Amino acid sequence: MFMDMTVTKIIAFLIIGLIGGLLSGFIGSGGAFVLTPAMMSLGAPGAVAVASNMCHKFPKAMVGAYKRWKYGQADIKLGLVMAVTAIIGVQVGIKIQKFILDHWGNAGSNLYVSVVFVFVLVVVGAYVLMDAIKLSKGSAEEKTPVLAMKLQRINLWPMMEFKVAKLRISAWITIPVGLLTGMLAATIAVGGFIGVPGMIYVIGASALVSSATELVVAFIMGAWGSVQWGISGLIDIRMTLLILAGSLIGVQLGALGTTYVKDYTIKLVMSAVMLIVAVSRGAKIPGYLSDLNLIAALNDKLGVALNSVSFWALMVALAVAGIIITVAMIKGMVQARAEENAAGVVQQH
Repeated sequence: MFMDMTVTKIIAFLIIGLIGGLLSGFIGSGGAFVLTPAMMSLGAPGAVAVASNMCHKFPKAMVGAYKRWKYGQADIKLGLVMAVTAIIGVQVGIKIQKFILDHWGNAGSNLYVSVVFVFVLVVVGAYVLMDAIKLSKGSAEEKTPVLAMKLQRINLWPMMEFKVAKLRISAWITIPVGLLTGMLAATIAVGGFIGVPGMIYVIGASALVSSATELVVAFIMGAWGSVQWGISGLIDIRMTLLILAGSLIGVQLGALGTTYVKDYTIKLVMSAVMLIVAVSRGAKIPGYLSDLNLIAALNDKLGVALNSVSFWALMVALAVAGIIITVAMIKGMVQARAEENAAGVVQQH
């Protein structure tokens, strides 16, 4: 089940961890949607990649959540409420993964992880991208989505008030969002796909608060899921520690970057990377289908071509994430410094 570790792979895991951490600190626990495909591209079976990713995620999420809480962005109460139902979802997701692994082996697990990845990436990524483009052009205001406003008006006990998120909503509305977050986290090691958009479009929190609060949820359900996966013997601790080493640095830089950017930038980064990673995972599906004898065997040239598309799409996703976040952070810091200097000059006069 566990791959051979080479110097090249060690360096690759450290770099991937750094960029995954940048994404995680910037848009919530979403860095995992780059990390799981990266692990699989480097040779880890789907189930091992998911288990190892979840194990690395909870200490990183703890660091990111603390940073974002200090900046006043994380709603701890909302995170705890979401985490309770997410843990139930984690249990369901782990049982599904184990069932597939037992019946169809690594090829079945790889196919399952990839198909779920592509479906969720395309649907959520496209929706968030359209929203981000509208906001960036000024054709839409940053306001509570219509669906969230309607749900907030449902007065069903128990009603809960979340001060940081600045909203009041029935606890029952948060349950399906939490369940799906947990199920996806245990299925493909990514809960932020549903958690962040769910808090934005269903519950009604801002993108800034949602991405910060998702880190709280990721920490709690990640710790729980790691224990469950560890009992199953599917965690590759070498991958876990290498990615964690890089991501602990990246998550702090990513969290710092959120203090200097507009809300739509977070959505733009999330959607762009989602759609590029969808291409990377989608290119691997024919090979997995062939491994399970569900389609005819691929010829060598086509197999090599699809693997190349998958690898380079993943590299582009990593580069896009790193460049957008870094540029946004530097521009924001320069602008903030200029405004501070201007304010100092006004005070002197």
